[in-house]
Amino acid sequence: MTKILKIGGSILTDKTRSATARSTEIQRVAAEIASSAEDLVLVHGAGSFGHIPAKKYGLPQNFSPEGLRVTHSTVVMLNDLMVEALGKAGASPMPVHPFSCTLLREGRIEGFALEPVEEMIRDGLLPVLHGDVAMDITRKAGIVSGDQLVSYLARALRAKIVAVGTDVDGVLISGRPLKDLARSDLPSIEGALGGSASLDVTGGMRGKLLELLDLADAGIESVIFNAAKDGNIARALCGESVGTKVRRSN
Repeated sequence: MTKILKIGGSILTDKTRSATARSTEIQRVAAEIASSAEDLVLVHGAGSFGHIPAKKYGLPQNFSPEGLRVTHSTVVMLNDLMVEALGKAGASPMPVHPFSCTLLREGRIEGFALEPVEEMIRDGLLPVLHGDVAMDITRKAGIVSGDQLVSYLARALRAKIVAVGTDVDGVLISGRPLKDLARSDLPSIEGALGGSASLDVTGGMRGKLLELLDLADAGIESVIFNAAKDGNIARALCGESVGTKVRRSN
């Protein structure tokens, strides 16, 4: 039973300061993940390691070879920290860098080298992916968000559990989390959905939700939950009710 977990960059980094990791949070998150790492694929956000240099170089609107290199190098730094923490916590993590295995068309995933990820899962390893830059057939280069990777991998691997950890309690309307949400509910809450509270070049909560609604339309439910609260990651990976369930419309 394959599980897909995404941990947002707002949990792992200080998104207001360039390339600033929250080491204590990374260790806590790693410990929770390690207790439920079987058949798991982890995707983490880029946080201040990716969004700030991408913004500086005008990615993805501007094609900048230096911007691609710098942005990729910084997100790899965060990935290294996450992989190291997971290894110390007792998991068997392996880094998977989307820049090397993903091809975009008009900003959407056109191709992905899935076989190595599948082999890692079969052999008991924990693939650890992240938001990254990627080559784009039509735009020269682009950004592939962790949320798009979650949606793509959940379909490709027919995931049974899909959990997206943020720094809030789910999809908030008037400060309170919705229990569940479907595409048919979107018109009534559209005005309340904003971007990220901090710098985010990939769409914030609204972009996250649209990816998961597309996934729900394909028959795969997911949950948006608060990964900053102790125990919530383990609960989400066990399929417990935490946060906002994103489901198919009735």
